[in-house]
Amino acid sequence: MRTLQIAFLLMAGLLANLAFGQDGRSFSVPGYPDDARLLIIHADDLGLSQSTNAAVIKAFENNAINSGSIMVPCPWFPEIAVYAKENRGLDIGVHLTLTSEWKYFKWGSVMPRNKVPGLLDENGHFYATAAEFVANAKPAEVEMEVRAQIDRAIAYGIKPTHIDTHMATMLMTPELFRIYLDVAADYDVPAMIPANLIQYMFPDLKNEISQSDIIVNTFLFMSAEDGRNGWAEGYREIISSLKPGINVLLVHLSYDNEEMRAIAAGQEDFGSAWRQNDLDYVMSKEFRDHLEEHSIITITWKELYEAIIAGGTKSE
Repeated sequence: MRTLQIAFLLMAGLLANLAFGQDGRSFSVPGYPDDARLLIIHADDLGLSQSTNAAVIKAFENNAINSGSIMVPCPWFPEIAVYAKENRGLDIGVHLTLTSEWKYFKWGSVMPRNKVPGLLDENGHFYATAAEFVANAKPAEVEMEVRAQIDRAIAYGIKPTHIDTHMATMLMTPELFRIYLDVAADYDVPAMIPANLIQYMFPDLKNEISQSDIIVNTFLFMSAEDGRNGWAEGYREIISSLKPGINVLLVHLSYDNEEMRAIAAGQEDFGSAWRQNDLDYVMSKEFRDHLEEHSIITITWKELYEAIIAGGTKSE
C-alpha cells in the first residue's frame, strides 16, 4: 500500500478549507464574485491504462469532469495523447510522474537511464514510494526528467494547460518545490499549488510564489474514511465543505475490469473498484445536483490562466 502517499495527500487535501491569506494575501478571480466557490473537477492518471483512458474519455464527453492530467511515462500515454491532440479544447495538463507505485505494473523515465540514475531502481523503474524517491533523487536529474515529460507531451501535439505532481513528489522538499515553480514559469503554465501545504509544511516558501501564480485554496479527494457511508454521501460531505476561492476535486477514473484489477493487484485504496466508484459518481445526476445545491461554479485551469495570468492578477 502507498502509505506515505496516502498520508501525505490526506494531509494536503483534508487539512483543506484553509485560505492562503494569513499574511494578508488572498486570491479572487476577476470576473467572479469574491465569495464564489469555484471548482475544477480534475481526473488524475490519464495514460495509466486503457481502462483509465476509456473512463476519462467517457467522463469528458459527458461533461462529468472538466480537467485532467497525463502521466507521460506510462504505457497508455500515446492513446490519450492522440485524444488530447484531437480535442484541443479540453483542459489537460501534465501529471509529473516520478514514482511507479503498483506492485507489478511498472514504468521508468522518459530520459535515458544513464542521465537520471538516481531516479531509478535496480530494474530501471521509478521507485515505488515517495520516500524512496526523496532519498535517492538528485534535483538536477528531477529537473531534466520533468522537462523531458513536458517536452514529450508537447511533441505529441498536446498544449498543456497546467502541471501537477503524481504522489506529490514535487512538493516533498523546498528544493523540489522551487524546481516545480521554475518549470511552470518556463513553460508558461500554472502549477497546482495547494495553499494549506505551503502554509503548514513550507511557510518559508510563500515568498517563492509570485503574484501571477495560481493558488488552490482547497484540494480535496475521496478517502477511505470519506467513503465509509457510501460514495455519494462521502462526496456530498466533500462538496458541502468547499469554501470560497479556487477548489480542486481530484478523482481517479477507470473501469473495474480485468486490466485494472491486474494493475491494482488487490489494492483497495485507489484500486480498481475505487476508480469505478469515482467514475459512477461523477457520471451521476446526483453529482450535478450536489454541485447545484451548493452553488458551485465549475472552472478550468485554462480559464484561470486567462483570468489571473493573461488578464492580470487581482490580489488583496
